[in-house]
Amino acid sequence: MSKQISLDPDYKPSDKEPFMNERQREYFRGKLLAWKEEILKEAKETLVTLQSESENHPDIADRASSETDRAIELRARDRQRKLISKIDAALSRIEDGSYGYCEETGEPISLKRLEARPIATLSLEAQERHERNERVFRDD
Repeated sequence: MSKQISLDPDYKPSDKEPFMNERQREYFRGKLLAWKEEILKEAKETLVTLQSESENHPDIADRASSETDRAIELRARDRQRKLISKIDAALSRIEDGSYGYCEETGEPISLKRLEARPIATLSLEAQERHERNERVFRDD
C-alpha cells in the first residue's frame, strides 16, 4: 500500500508533469473512491425506497406501475454493481502501477480520457478499434 499524500483541492493532472506520478495517482484514487461512495449511497437510498414501497396496491394499474418502477430500479442497481467492480479494479491498478496505461498497447491513456472515464482500460484509439471490431463481428 502506498503512502497517502495530500493534494491541493484545486489540483488537476496536467501533461506538464510526469505521467501517473504520485500526485496523479492520488488524484484518480480520490476521484474513484468518491464515485464509489456516491454509488453506494444511492444504492442504500434505493433499498430504503423499495422497502417502503413494498405495500400492496389494490389497483392493478398502480401495482403494475410499481412493479415496472421496481424492475427498472433493480436493473440500474445491477449496472451500478458492475460499475463498482470496475472501480475496484481501477483502484487495484493504481496500487500495482498499471493504472492509466492501455491494456492493449501499454501506452499512456490520455489524462483527458481518464478524467472523463476514470475506469478506462484502453486508450481512445484502442477503444475505437475494439468497437469497430465488435460491430464487424456483430453484423455476421
